[in-house]
Amino acid sequence: MTWTFSTSLDEFRDRAGAFLASRPAENTVLITIAHRLAESGLDAFGDAPVFGWWRAEEGGPVDGAFLQTPPFAPRLSAMSEAAAAGLAEGLAAAGAGFTTVNGVGGGADAVRAFASAWTAATGAEQADRVEERLYRLGRLTDPPRPPAGRHRLAGPADRELVIRWYEEFLVEAGVGLPDVPRAVDEKIAAGGLHLWQDGDTPVALAGTSPVLAGMSRIGPVYTPVGHRGHGYGSAVTAAASAHVLTGGATEVLLYTDLSNPTSNSIYQQIGYRPVEDYLSLDFRAR
Repeated sequence: MTWTFSTSLDEFRDRAGAFLASRPAENTVLITIAHRLAESGLDAFGDAPVFGWWRAEEGGPVDGAFLQTPPFAPRLSAMSEAAAAGLAEGLAAAGAGFTTVNGVGGGADAVRAFASAWTAATGAEQADRVEERLYRLGRLTDPPRPPAGRHRLAGPADRELVIRWYEEFLVEAGVGLPDVPRAVDEKIAAGGLHLWQDGDTPVALAGTSPVLAGMSRIGPVYTPVGHRGHGYGSAVTAAASAHVLTGGATEVLLYTDLSNPTSNSIYQQIGYRPVEDYLSLDFRAR
């Protein structure tokens, strides 16, 4: 049982790409991050990324992977608890000269196995940060109470508005993004930002990832405070979902925060079904 570490995106995609594509729902985050690094450069998320892939036996098929784009925490693919524990031990042995681990995210069972091995190896303490649920679209249905308005793609004229909404969303979600304008510009250019417009006023936003391995992921979804309670978030999510289905997606996914019962309810009302629970943990020195 062995992990191989690398700083080469090309090597990572060559070794782990087929494994990631074989389970596109569970590996959606790694697939889309690797794609953005290839399209936008290795500095797309901050510092130079690091990668790894797992084989249960020497010379066998890859059956697990991770990537990290510092300052963000490592993100785990679908993997066994043994692979996750082995990754923690390997990263601890590699030390800060390879990468600094200040947290971990991925499937809940794998994250807990990683965290247990990491704290045993390093003496660090752990704290829950975010519990999420991955949903997959079944049969798309209209929102139960469709609001007034229509869907359209965001364009260059919407840039400043969308940047402001992205920043508001990130504050509410408690996450960071090193270069919001760059991310927004790339999304607009790719046709991956969707607006719901009521009359002449944009009232809600949804992002979509490119269709990769037959999969596209919805996110972020954001409705400004003054426009909430009208069903705009459900409407823009349904419209964005229909858009990527038309664009060739066979799996449409999204994550919800388990502490938000409203979002977990409204997405199920338009056809999304639970797949798996995900967990993000932070580590800190004792």
